[in-house]
Amino acid sequence: MRILIWHVHGSWTSAFIRGSHEYLLPLVPGRGPDGRGRAATYDWPERAREVPWDRLRDEPVDVVVYQRPHELDLAREWLGRDVPGLYVEHNAPAGDVPRTRHWLAGRSDITLVHVTHFNELYWDNGRARTRVVEHGIPDPGHLYTGELPRAGVVVNEPVRRTRVAGTDLLPRFAERVPLDVFGMKVRELPYGTHEDLPQHVMHAELARRRVYLHPYRWTSLGLALIEAMTLGMPVVALAATEAIEAVPPEAGVLSTKVHVLADALHDFARDPERASQAGKAARAAALSRYGLGRFLADWDVLLSEV
Repeated sequence: MRILIWHVHGSWTSAFIRGSHEYLLPLVPGRGPDGRGRAATYDWPERAREVPWDRLRDEPVDVVVYQRPHELDLAREWLGRDVPGLYVEHNAPAGDVPRTRHWLAGRSDITLVHVTHFNELYWDNGRARTRVVEHGIPDPGHLYTGELPRAGVVVNEPVRRTRVAGTDLLPRFAERVPLDVFGMKVRELPYGTHEDLPQHVMHAELARRRVYLHPYRWTSLGLALIEAMTLGMPVVALAATEAIEAVPPEAGVLSTKVHVLADALHDFARDPERASQAGKAARAAALSRYGLGRFLADWDVLLSEV
């Protein structure tokens, strides 16, 4: 099957393009948002190939995977024909959440695919056909050493996304344990920062930290959380959105009380043996629920239906 998909969310796409299909990634001059082509910081297989936007009409595309509303118009214009498609909603609803109606709620011709059950529950999906395909990630291996008694955090654009990402909470956590922040545009923060690292380098560096901190208030389900668990890291996270489903009690500490989370960070930092045991439980839980094989199998079923 030949699948047209835009490079929008790097970690999710990195898992999706590891299936058995051919994946066509639009490329525009300057590699702008509507055509980034292949990722620069991820190791992607050759079957995920760049196609200049003005050559897509020559490609026998079987299905389009949309991730942003305007991509429906782009596909129609660039392909010059109608092609079956489905829409992946990565985000939790924003704004007046109980009354947040999805923009596809009035349509039944495009399957709306949510990446978490939390998202499917909280969006007003109207009469749209919905499915849930939970995340899956390639296994980076059990890289955890925990040699540094510090907490690792992964967040992109932490200044712009302050309350969403929980960046405003970091000073309270930093009072109990030193923090290292990984991601895009993190240099403005007054902590140890590691910006725009290739994924395999980030994983290796992150796994040297004693514990993973997930301070997000409102997110679908950060893939970095699952990746950290798969690395073998114990997790301290806000008990919000899908995190309460993803992290079992033996894998770390979840709470809505900031002081409880800060104490947990401090305790893990002081007790490497306990941290290691919780990390092993986190890895087992992540591999069981978010393994790449299950993710790709679920998508194969859905793509075949479309």
